Amino acid sequence: MAPIKNETVMTDTQPYTVMTVCTGNICRSPMGEIILRHFFNERGLGDQVDVESSGVSDEEWSHPIDPRAVRVLRERGYGDEIPRDHFAHRISREEIERTDLFLPMTASHMRSLLRMLPAGKRAEVHMYRSFDPNLPKPKPGREDQIDLVDPWYGGQHEFEVAIDQIEEVAPYIVDWVAQQL
Repeated sequence: MAPIKNETVMTDTQPYTVMTVCTGNICRSPMGEIILRHFFNERGLGDQVDVESSGVSDEEWSHPIDPRAVRVLRERGYGDEIPRDHFAHRISREEIERTDLFLPMTASHMRSLLRMLPAGKRAEVHMYRSFDPNLPKPKPGREDQIDLVDPWYGGQHEFEVAIDQIEEVAPYIVDWVAQQL
């Protein structure tokens, strides 16, 4: 089921901001940021949409993107789009205030984000894979059924599964955001 349309009003000077969110901001969320930015650019929306990433934890603060994530991104053709200046960070209050769509990778990330959001925040918070029309809508309290796989404790295969899941859903997210503009 597609999320409800956001009522945010766009201005000429303020791009729509999408924030991918994972635990430490070194694997899933930067992969999602890079892939979504690629898809928005392919659709000609890159000048209207900013894609960023962050974590809900500061345990990986200042670390670069995990080398295994970099490897799989390069293998999929995103090598030129990997930012050289990415340093992992926990989502900031300023980022929370300016973000229009939060895309947590898991139910746990979503719960953490919701605790951080100020009362009345109008940003949309939807799990990344909730945009996949081929997945059944999870029952309340069972949102973990659509978690994006955590590759951190695995090997190359887990990173390939994670990037598969990210790429599979990216076009649906781009379609949804395009309707918000």
